[in-house]
Order: sequence, then structure tokens, then C-alpha cells
Amino acid sequence: MKTLRKWSRILHRDIGYFFIGTTLLYALSGIALNHLKDWNPNYAIEQIQFQTDIPLEKTADIKDNILALLDKIDAKASYKQHYYPENDLIKVFLSGGSSVIVNIKTGKGQAEFLQKRLVFYQSNYLHYNPNNWWKWFSDIYAGALILFVITSLFMVRGKKSITGRGGIYAVLGIIIPLLFLFFLLG
Repeated sequence: MKTLRKWSRILHRDIGYFFIGTTLLYALSGIALNHLKDWNPNYAIEQIQFQTDIPLEKTADIKDNILALLDKIDAKASYKQHYYPENDLIKVFLSGGSSVIVNIKTGKGQAEFLQKRLVFYQSNYLHYNPNNWWKWFSDIYAGALILFVITSLFMVRGKKSITGRGGIYAVLGIIIPLLFLFFLLG
């Protein structure tokens, strides 16, 4: 048992150090994704209301007029394409998911600029397993978490071990998620 305890500590420690960055990324992403109703964790959205007198009707030089409008609103805006969802509206798509919509009769418009949130955008992207390589790394990470749990059972002895106070915490850690599942799905 002494050897098992020794190797449990070594594996627990080394696995913990190796996956410290992955654990932090998944934790941040998990918090962000838990609060999707409260905020957009991937993008900060800035909306700008404006008034323009630049003609935006369907004409041969409409693209030049759109570019002139974008220069007035935000010189960094990068035009992709446009269309007319209704007779009196033009919607302009910009790079990065941003857009501008203008009432061509009144000149009233709204620009919506999206900016990726640092750390959250990237960690959420990894949380969705973007490619095969990351999927396998995530599977290895999940296996390491299982090994992490198993090694924690044998690290401590006495009244703080799995047969003492640690066992009470372990049972609570199992019961609480099960209660949520039963009450939410039941």
C-alpha cells in the first residue's frame, strides 16, 4: 500500500503539472459557456447609430458609395458584400462578422462591430474540439482526469482519506450532480 500511495502522489503531481494550462483553459471556457444568457463570451459587440446623406440606392457605383460610408463610420471597416433585405434597407457585411444596416430613404443606420474577446474566444474555440488532433488531445486529457481521480483515492491515509472525511466529500461530489440531473431531467 505504501508503494501505491507513493506512485499515486507522483502521478497525481506530474499529471497536474502537465495539464495545468489545459485545465485553466477548460475552466475559463466552462465558466464563459455557463453564462451564455448573460453575455457573449466570444465577442464584444459595439453598436453605433448614425445618420448619412450618402446615396445607397441600387446603382452602378453603389460599392464606391458604400466604401465612402464605411470611411465615415470606421476607416478600419473592411467591406465584404451587401444586399437589400427590403426595398428601403441595405445591409453591408464587413470582415470579422461585423455589419452595417441603413434605411436608404431616411439615412438612419446602425453599425455593429464585433471584436473577439481575448482568451475567452480562443479557449471556447478549443472547448468545441475544432479538429481531429485537438479531439485526441482532449481525450487524453479526459483520461488523465480519470487517472487524477483514481490516484487521489490512494494519496492520503487516516481520517482524511477516502475512508474518512475524504469519503464524505467524494460522496457529496457524486450526489450533488446526480440531484441536479434528477431534478432538471425528472
